[in-house]
Amino acid sequence: MFAYLKNLLLPISSVVLCGLCSCNKEFKDDNYTAYFGGEIINPNNRYVLLLKDNEVIDSLLLDDKNRFFKKFDSLATGMYTFRHEPEYQYVYFDKNDSIMLRLNTKEFDNSLVFCGRGDQKNNYLIEMFLKNESDRGYDVFDKNYKQFSKTIDSSYSAKKAFYLRRKTEIGWNEKFDVFAKASLDLDYLAKKEIYPIAHKRRNGEDICKALPKNYYAFRNNIDYNNEDLTTYVDFVRYITALLNNIAYKNCTTEKDYEQSALASNIKKLNITDTLIKNQKIKNGVLNNIAFMYLLEDQNMANNKKFLDRYFQLSTDKSKHNEIRKISSAAQLLKPGSTLPPQTFFNSQNEKIDFNSIEKNKGETIVFFWSLSAKSHLESVHKKAHDLKVKYPDLNFVGINMDDSKEDWIKTLNSYKFDNSVELRATDMQKLKEEWVITKIHRVLLLNPDGTIKNAFVSLFDADFEKYLK
Repeated sequence: MFAYLKNLLLPISSVVLCGLCSCNKEFKDDNYTAYFGGEIINPNNRYVLLLKDNEVIDSLLLDDKNRFFKKFDSLATGMYTFRHEPEYQYVYFDKNDSIMLRLNTKEFDNSLVFCGRGDQKNNYLIEMFLKNESDRGYDVFDKNYKQFSKTIDSSYSAKKAFYLRRKTEIGWNEKFDVFAKASLDLDYLAKKEIYPIAHKRRNGEDICKALPKNYYAFRNNIDYNNEDLTTYVDFVRYITALLNNIAYKNCTTEKDYEQSALASNIKKLNITDTLIKNQKIKNGVLNNIAFMYLLEDQNMANNKKFLDRYFQLSTDKSKHNEIRKISSAAQLLKPGSTLPPQTFFNSQNEKIDFNSIEKNKGETIVFFWSLSAKSHLESVHKKAHDLKVKYPDLNFVGINMDDSKEDWIKTLNSYKFDNSVELRATDMQKLKEEWVITKIHRVLLLNPDGTIKNAFVSLFDADFEKYLK
């Protein structure tokens, strides 16, 4: 680690800060000056965004050496995120911290390292994040209760020892400990919430009878109203798991899940209203439920019932119009419908209507890609190739979501995608709004006659092939 830090290729000002910021320099009580900078290897674009509670507070331009640096005259203590599309990570600032980072976009999380005043806390966060990611496989949910508990308890004990050791060594304060403890505990507790429902869906066995009576006692010890955690991913993931576990506990088959979607999601809204008293946190959770549900159920009557309850409980008027727009657009993408018309450019720079594209008699898979997500670019085209080999009648249409026509053509010439028709939208915003493209990993599955079979599915879903004929 330290040898690696010595080789950080940062600007002179950043190097000086890395050397000096660990000193016990005294700062006045009213001085909240802070610094943030770093180097992005293999950048996807020219910007790093700094956000607080999902709101952009600054856009930092990379220079010709792919470095950025900014002095903030006043930066409040707390958790921030930095985003280099399409990836993001957390960065925590204590008063007067000066934090430098270095990462390679080809291994964004695994390559991320911090230096400077405040680096130890942030290096702890990324190390714990990687530990959590490394044991997030779904195989553990296939185990019986005894094996499941033994596996996750052993992992938790090892991570807790790491947490306690680093807490003693670094000596961080209680404000930071809220996040450090959440990244330890909530990942573990989310597994406990996920286990009953995941075990049933994967094995067909209702494991609830084998669970001890005090299995959910841990819920009583969670602070659901700590505003600092409102947008923190470990908290959001835990709340999502908790709500799914309670709302779907009586479902036994996939048909049950589909038929209970409306009732279960209204139940999630009601549980949120009862469980969470802090309105800011409550609004955040309600918004997440709404976004996910509206992409899952395109039944207009259902949506009205759901939205009526959502608007009763949510006071976040800034999101209400966005929710309404997604709801209206999703209605047009229900099975059996035709995609709203869109015009595209093909690789010969000819303007064409989507419905005019020549197709075989098979189904069509429409996927999306961007140069800002190179790993997805490559993996989604490889997946298309593999499926084409297995199902020769399938048609694949790849739609690029970037603004630069030149970069798109250059990419097509470089990769030479042979198994897909490649297109680029003439009006990107119209495409995103009318086809409800909120995630680049989503695909549209069309019937041979061009009508929609499933407009909200992932090509990387382990069960994707079950959607095919």
